[in-house]
Amino acid sequence: MTTNQKKILIVDDDSRNIFALSLTLRSKGYTVVSANEAAKGIAMLKQDDGIGIVLLDMMMPEMDGYEAMGRIRADEQLAGIPIVAVTAQAMPGDREKCMVAGATAYISKPVNVDALADILKTYL
Repeated sequence: MTTNQKKILIVDDDSRNIFALSLTLRSKGYTVVSANEAAKGIAMLKQDDGIGIVLLDMMMPEMDGYEAMGRIRADEQLAGIPIVAVTAQAMPGDREKCMVAGATAYISKPVNVDALADILKTYL
């Protein structure tokens, strides 16, 4: 089964996370692309208007998810794309911090696949 929906961009510095999420999402019929750093992810967004949502790791070296979200939201071409903040930080206030920074939705690691599927159905 394949969907006619737009692609999912996974931005995460840990290749194991990209592999696991990609495998899971592809098995559900989604098309997935990935970047191992935020700058590459932003460049991919600018070059590929087929990307419909971003799963963005919040804790990355070089440019973290907060800075990446700020850049995406500040770019007129990209500002409307849904961004799901994906983070291992699940402390009180972390969800709110991500939402204030520009996230459309928030999910903590390890990712609950059913919760992620609900988010994808809502925004894709």
